[in-house]
Amino acid sequence: MKRYVMEDLYRWKESKRRKPLVLLGARQVGKTWILEEFGKTFPDGFVRINFDKQPEFHSFFQTTKDVKRIIQNLSLAVGRPITPDTLIILDEIQACGDALNTLKYFCEDAPEYYVASAGSLLGLMLAKGFPVGKVDFLRMGPMTFEEFLEANGDRNLAEYLKSINSVEAIPELFSGPLTEKLKMYFIVGGMPEAVKVWTEDRDVREVDRIQSEILEAYEHDFAKHADPYDVPKIRLIWHSLPSQLAKENKKFLYSAVKKGARAREYENALNWLINADLLKKVTRITKPGIPLSAYEDPDAFKVYMGDVGLLRRHARLASSAFSEETRLFEEFKGALTENYVLESLLRIPDTGIHYWSETPYEVDFVIQLENDIFPVEVKAGKSVRAVSIKNYAEKYEDKTKLCVRLSMKNLSYDGKILNVPLYLADELERLIGIAARG
Repeated sequence: MKRYVMEDLYRWKESKRRKPLVLLGARQVGKTWILEEFGKTFPDGFVRINFDKQPEFHSFFQTTKDVKRIIQNLSLAVGRPITPDTLIILDEIQACGDALNTLKYFCEDAPEYYVASAGSLLGLMLAKGFPVGKVDFLRMGPMTFEEFLEANGDRNLAEYLKSINSVEAIPELFSGPLTEKLKMYFIVGGMPEAVKVWTEDRDVREVDRIQSEILEAYEHDFAKHADPYDVPKIRLIWHSLPSQLAKENKKFLYSAVKKGARAREYENALNWLINADLLKKVTRITKPGIPLSAYEDPDAFKVYMGDVGLLRRHARLASSAFSEETRLFEEFKGALTENYVLESLLRIPDTGIHYWSETPYEVDFVIQLENDIFPVEVKAGKSVRAVSIKNYAEKYEDKTKLCVRLSMKNLSYDGKILNVPLYLADELERLIGIAARG
């Protein structure tokens, strides 16, 4: 499987100011696999320590902070030399806090060594504090739609999407197959194991089984890693998500978690899910301004899942909708479509993602690209009445270069609204740039 994050890893490797790497991401998005594939490109290969499965290695980091001595001990333990041409992979590093803290000493005392760490619940530890400026962070998510296309044997379609350099209608020769593949992606999602099963067996029941196992593993993490006091609340929030997203207004409501629930009682539980990278939070802004974070309304937000396929399975939506023209995109109040678009937006570097609402209007997402702000509306079908985004554009005319709408309609730009087909969501940043330049 080709993962585009490999390009980021190569850039990290070549950086003159390289620091130890912390690779973030939810469980089973492929962090270990990509680091091992990356390690194969090093002259002396890689050494991988799994602190969860190999607790005997904890002592190496508990007894000393001398990284040269740590490297010497690791070399003896694994039975091979570790050189500056070896990638040192510290996997499941959240299981050894001493190893996590040692990263700053690798940065200061042994910068010539390549050290990359990963862990499924690292966000929980980092939320409690971490030495600033001593590590490089890189976030890895599920496979994108374009990565899915390549894995599915449709590299020509993925390359076509990347090659689009003007805002012109997509020929039916491409738009038809891309729409069908997108339906497939909504069902399978981007978790590598589910994608592998689909591309090898074409068995939706096996995909469902894999997705169910991943969801169960997440629930096991609740009990294993969360404060016992918060576990029941975490479960309630987790299981309320489909009903939260099934509403026309997708604003997160604590009362939908449990009757009478209050923010102060459930906020820690919600933050646990967000820090564990299992949920994504999108906060409302009162108005568009630079930076968007300065205009947040912390009491109003929406919550999504990290992978569209897992959301589909978590909501128990049958794959039979695949056979109907646009039902899969419209099902579930368009929640799958919004979740998919958010995943693409999250991969744009250094962008703040929020949403805007002012009764009775709501714009699904508002993004900041450098010093420009763009409203993004998501339409699940071909009906593209744009009342809310037009109201936004009129209200903030001086701050709106163009409006973006993702829908099933073809690629077009009328000088005001850039319409992007849903299958082009991964190319959104580039298409906005093309349209904005005229």
